[in-house]
Amino acid sequence: MRSIRPSSTVRRGRGAARRTSPVLATVALVSVLGLTATACNGDDKADGKPTASATTAGTGDGKIKIPDDIKNKLKEHGFDIDKWKNGAWKNWNREDWLREANDFVNPIIKGLWDPDRMRGANDPDKDKGVDDNDISGDQGVTDPTPAPVKAQAVRPPYHTNAATSGKVFFDSPEGTMVCSATVVQDPAHPGKSNLIWTAGHCVHAGKNGGWYRNIAFVPSYNNQGKSAAQLQNAGRSEVAPYGVWWADAAKTSQQWIDQGGETGGKGASYDFSVIHVTPEQGNAGKSLEETVGGALPVNFNAPAVPKVKSITATGYPAAAPYDGQLAYQCQDKPGRLSIAKADPTMYRIGCTMTGGSSGGGWVETGADGKPALVSNTSIGPVSSGWLAGPRLGEVAKGVYQSVSKKFAGQ
Repeated sequence: MRSIRPSSTVRRGRGAARRTSPVLATVALVSVLGLTATACNGDDKADGKPTASATTAGTGDGKIKIPDDIKNKLKEHGFDIDKWKNGAWKNWNREDWLREANDFVNPIIKGLWDPDRMRGANDPDKDKGVDDNDISGDQGVTDPTPAPVKAQAVRPPYHTNAATSGKVFFDSPEGTMVCSATVVQDPAHPGKSNLIWTAGHCVHAGKNGGWYRNIAFVPSYNNQGKSAAQLQNAGRSEVAPYGVWWADAAKTSQQWIDQGGETGGKGASYDFSVIHVTPEQGNAGKSLEETVGGALPVNFNAPAVPKVKSITATGYPAAAPYDGQLAYQCQDKPGRLSIAKADPTMYRIGCTMTGGSSGGGWVETGADGKPALVSNTSIGPVSSGWLAGPRLGEVAKGVYQSVSKKFAGQ
C-alpha cells in the first residue's frame, strides 16, 4: 500500500480536481508495504517470529513492565500475552482484529524490529489505486494542481538537520509496513515529550479493519545517511542510533476509523494520529524529546491556506525511485485540495516523494518565527508529483490532548 502514481493518477490524499473539472485520477495512501523473509505476510507460513532471545517487555529482563491495562485488554479479547509474543499477533481473523478507538494494544516484543526487518519494509510492489468515482474532487475549493517539486535529500547526520523526524514500522495483514513521523511537544510534560505525530492510516486500517500491530518508532533512522548497500550488514545501533520506541498508546480520529480506506479520498481530511511511545530497552530516565534533542509544537490554528507562505514536508520515501533508507524534504507554497464539500479543505504541495513518506511532518514557520507542525503527509497521486495533508483543527486537537492527558502525572 504505497503511493506511487501515474501521471494521471493521484494517491490517497493527493489528488483533487478543480471545481470545474472532475478528477480522473488514481489515489492511494502514501504508506509502503514491504514483504521480507522475516516479515509476517498474514499467514502461518510467514517467518515473523522474533529470535529466541526476544521477549515481550516485562517477561524477560525485568526492565520493562507491561502496563496492567494492556495485559487486561489482551485478556478481555482472549489473547494470551506469551502466545502473542510468540506469534499469535499474526492472527488477523476478522473477529480478532481490534478495531474500536479504545482497543489499541501493542505489547513490546524485544528484538522484533531488527535491522533486516526494518530495512525490508520498503517494497513498493503492493501499491493500490482507486477508481475515479471514489473521489469527489469537484466539491469544495480546490486550486490548480501544483507543479512537481523535486524532493531534496536531507543532509546527514539527520540528528543535526532533522532531529524530530523518524520512521514508524508496523505489521499489517499484508506484511511489514513503514511510514514517517515527527516528535511533537507534550503539554503535560514540557521538555520531556514521548509523543509522535503521524498519519491515521499508519496505525489503523480505517473502515474495513482495525489497529495495526507491533508499532514502533525509530528517530533519525539511518542517521548517517548510508546507502542501502552500506546498510546490508549494519548493526541495530547504526540504523537506530537513538533506539527503538514502541507505541504504548495511540489515537486517531473517529472519522478515519469510520471512513478511511486504502485508496481514495475518504477520511483523508482526518488522516492523522498521535502516538505515545516508550523505549524498548526500558526507561533510562530520558524522554524521547530529551533523547533526540527537541520536539515541535503543533499549530491547530494555522492561517488559511492562501496565507501560508511555505511548508516543508519531511519523510522517508520508499517507493521507486527511492528505497526508504534516506530522509528527504520538499518545500512549497501550499494550495487547497477538497476531497468532499463537508470535510475540511486539505493542504497540497508539489513534491516528488513517494510511498513511505506518509505521516511525515509538514512544518510552517509561524508569525513568531518558530517552526510548528501544521499537517502530515496523507495522500498523493500514484505517479507522484504532489502530496496532500489534513489541516489540523479541533478534531486533531482533541486526539492530541487525549493522548497527552492519558499520561499526565506519570
